Amino acid sequence: MTSLPKTSQTYLKFLNLVQAVRALPSFPAMDAVEERLLNMLAATWQTGQQVTVLEAMVMSPDFSPATTHRRLKTLREKGLIDLDADSVDSRIKYVVPTPLANSYFAKLSECLEKASGN
Repeated sequence: MTSLPKTSQTYLKFLNLVQAVRALPSFPAMDAVEERLLNMLAATWQTGQQVTVLEAMVMSPDFSPATTHRRLKTLREKGLIDLDADSVDSRIKYVVPTPLANSYFAKLSECLEKASGN
């Protein structure tokens, strides 16, 4: 059996750590669509941009707007996102992370640091 390059080992170690985080009772279980949507939202939030519900619904060409809307609803029920009304037009809702989502991403960040040896 050949050994994997160090970079591959780091990535596989990261994946194992992430699996452990997903199994923690402090975080709700997410299906693949919910997790991918939450990651896409986080990438946008990280740039300082706000995301409306309508923008989120067309964020990924892989999911229909109806599927995305359902997953936004389940992420909200799981306490990972919330909706904030626009201060000028209350019909516009922004998708925002909750403290639980921030904690989840912090834990994943710890996994990345641990896997890379930092």
